[in-house]
Amino acid sequence: MSKIISKNPTARHNYSIEETITAGIVLSGTEIKSIRNGKVNLKDTYANIKNGEVYIYGMHIAPYEQGNIFNKDPLRDRKLLLRKREINRLVGLIQQKGYSLVPISLFFDRSFVKIELGIGKGKKLYDKRQDIAKKDAEMKIKRALKNNI
Repeated sequence: MSKIISKNPTARHNYSIEETITAGIVLSGTEIKSIRNGKVNLKDTYANIKNGEVYIYGMHIAPYEQGNIFNKDPLRDRKLLLRKREINRLVGLIQQKGYSLVPISLFFDRSFVKIELGIGKGKKLYDKRQDIAKKDAEMKIKRALKNNI
């Protein structure tokens, strides 16, 4: 039973996601309250492995209004919670040519905030154009079917 909080709008557009993995995030109390209010943005975020730990960079969590001195920096780096075996596997995948860790969505799993990471390769411009043309064709087909019924 999970509730999606935020999605990364450019993740599936800029990357072809081959595999996904779910991780927990280390957050403070005021950050959790701000996330519950929906004040989080995943656009322009990325994840990387540093010193055997996975971090997410560029995730903006707005300061909580009643948080005063307990608020943290909205763009600070946040540690992700993964098992050592998973991190070692990710290191092996990322060292391959062109692979990167891309945050896809942020969601609640019971009362915990989790993030879905995608392991993907960057798309070329012509791949993006093909995807846009395919979506456009599907929309035209749906409109035509709807008008005929």
